Amino acid sequence: MDDKEQHEKEIVESELNILDAEIVNMRQSTARSVEGGHVEMEQVGAISIDAERLEASQTASLIVHGNDVNLNQSISGITIGNNTGLGYSLSPLILTRSHTDIRDSASGIIISKNITSRNTKTLFLIANKVEGDVKTVFDWKSAISLGAVIGGVLGFFSLLKNKK
Repeated sequence: MDDKEQHEKEIVESELNILDAEIVNMRQSTARSVEGGHVEMEQVGAISIDAERLEASQTASLIVHGNDVNLNQSISGITIGNNTGLGYSLSPLILTRSHTDIRDSASGIIISKNITSRNTKTLFLIANKVEGDVKTVFDWKSAISLGAVIGGVLGFFSLLKNKK
């Protein structure tokens, strides 16, 4: 089902292909692509979400992009925003221009100008300023060390390959 409208759209228990509206309120639905100015979601599955302001609860998506992104009890493959908030959520990649507020969540890589955190776990963290509790597997020093080791091992195997 394709649904294009430029005003307010309320969707409940539907399967949509593309949804484009200024104000979107979705519950218990699926969509391939959702675009809007103000998007609120609860128990929604979507491949891509692009919104000026997104409030998502118990939502699963592949790519989320927006100015203000708030995910609660949600999963997003890639989360991109100017200001991003995650609560009890998982996002393997978080890219934020300004501020990330992340609590009781997990991520693979977080890149943000400023981070406020509580009980967060991540593999890599790159930030100007971090406030709160973040457990990282690799800080910038260990990431550089890991890169040097991997580069050395690949270089060594490259030399062995060239000798044959």
